Amino acid sequence: MHSFPRAVIGTAAVALLATACTGTSNAPQADDDATKDVSITFWHGWSAPSEAAAIAANVKAFEAKHPNIHVKVVGNINDDKIKQALRAGGANAPDMVSSFTTDNVGTFCASNVFADLKPFLDKSGVDLDTTFPKPLQDYTQFQGKRCTLPLLNDAYGLYYNKTAFKAAGITAPPKTLSEFDAVAKKLTKVKGDSYSQLGFMPNFHGYESTATHFAALWNPTYFTPGGKSNLAADPAFFSMLKWQQRLVDQLGGFSKLEKYRATFGDEFGAKNPFHTGQVAMTMDGEWRLGMAREAGVTFDIGVAPFPVPDEQADSYGKGYLSGTVIGIAGTSQKQNAAWELVKFMTTDTDAVVSFANAIHNVPSTLAAISSPKLTADENFKVFLGIAQHAKSNTTPASPNGGAYQLTLQDFGYAHEAGKVPDLAAGLAKTDAQIDKDLAQAK
Repeated sequence: MHSFPRAVIGTAAVALLATACTGTSNAPQADDDATKDVSITFWHGWSAPSEAAAIAANVKAFEAKHPNIHVKVVGNINDDKIKQALRAGGANAPDMVSSFTTDNVGTFCASNVFADLKPFLDKSGVDLDTTFPKPLQDYTQFQGKRCTLPLLNDAYGLYYNKTAFKAAGITAPPKTLSEFDAVAKKLTKVKGDSYSQLGFMPNFHGYESTATHFAALWNPTYFTPGGKSNLAADPAFFSMLKWQQRLVDQLGGFSKLEKYRATFGDEFGAKNPFHTGQVAMTMDGEWRLGMAREAGVTFDIGVAPFPVPDEQADSYGKGYLSGTVIGIAGTSQKQNAAWELVKFMTTDTDAVVSFANAIHNVPSTLAAISSPKLTADENFKVFLGIAQHAKSNTTPASPNGGAYQLTLQDFGYAHEAGKVPDLAAGLAKTDAQIDKDLAQAK
């Protein structure tokens, strides 16, 4: 488990980074000799002792193979600190950086704060298509420029309480949204003006029940080929919002659900509502398996791909993907040496597998996903399948990071609360706001 890629940063902050970093377009060429004795600095965001130990073990394995390259590791670094250091450059800046926020890839690439990795990939003969799943290739580049590579992977699926299913006479997880809605309703137990058990929390503040995670079920197109927002033109978003609204209504209405949601514990703590049995189904990532075990959950947990729209039943098995990314600082004077570590951590099968095993994430290479050394029970294998599904997808990079996702999410909040009288017109207005923000970021 790690700090999750759901976080997105505001338009103003991203625009500031883009503006401040335009001077790095003439970044130093990679002319250092990676065969000579050299020290490089690696910044990452992991903070838990087990996570830090996993990074340390990977670096130690790398240094054993490259005894001339010495790595200084600095952990618990958030994206704000990364941005400040990459803007400033100099001796104290990192040579390579790992970020949890895939939404920042567009900004990192467009502003040249991360080096273009294509020359390094070409030099090393890394074939992207045979190394990484397609969605991971997508979220690590922007407009054809690849400035990051995937470092582990997150896949989202359906968690369900097998004990609650059995009590309700439900023998298998739903595969389509119409089946899912019926199951969610059957699993919901009303108690006074609240619930003793809710089948599913559909409200957009319901932790991982975000507009972008739901939209992935329709394989949406967020932008036109010309870079304009496409929410109103793609029926996926209209369909997603209407489905979510119907389910909210079927399960008791927005206000009643919000009142119940206020009783939930922290998403990443032992009192998560799925752990406590307050909800019988939830959308979540592979990390929830380990967290549920640590929380001492007493019921049997089932995992399956999240149900898909009925008209796309043949795409069952897909899901939303995201993950951690890693890149080389554009200002680094030791890019060849930094590349050796990036290449090791992202393409060495044993390195990827050991890291995935240690922090309970999905591996980010095809070879690691199928490795016999990967620790994977039947539930975890579901996420491996989602990660490899041809229709699994992610949110695209943009010049101002995840600002468009925040705008869509805000619109979703307004819609579920009944504040949008005309959904089609509202989506068009949201498009206009996203396009305005994109124009300001250029």
